[in-house]
Amino acid sequence: MGGAAVKDVSYEELKALMEKSKNLLLVDVRSEAEVAKGQIPGSINIPLDTVEDAMKMNPDAFKAKYGIPKPPQDSSELVFYCQMGKRGAAATKKACDLGYVNARNYAGAYSEWSKKEAK
Repeated sequence: MGGAAVKDVSYEELKALMEKSKNLLLVDVRSEAEVAKGQIPGSINIPLDTVEDAMKMNPDAFKAKYGIPKPPQDSSELVFYCQMGKRGAAATKKACDLGYVNARNYAGAYSEWSKKEAK
């Protein structure tokens, strides 16, 4: 592996980002079947096995496929998540390897989000 460790974002940090940032790109890397059971509001689904291709797309193709602008490589508002944290970390690593140096992983993932939001 090598390189920098994957940067994590906490539940509280993610909530704050969601409230103040208009440019946050929250990427759900779970399967479509998992997403169908619920996802974090405002997130887009790019399954883990397609993350690398998605992040290599030109901006026009990305927007056409996902309906939102592709984030710039220096974006600090790019967060990946999955169900438990592992796939989110893998996706974040892929994005970092492609030059998205500030990409972060929501380590608590959907399992933590759904518990905290259910209160």
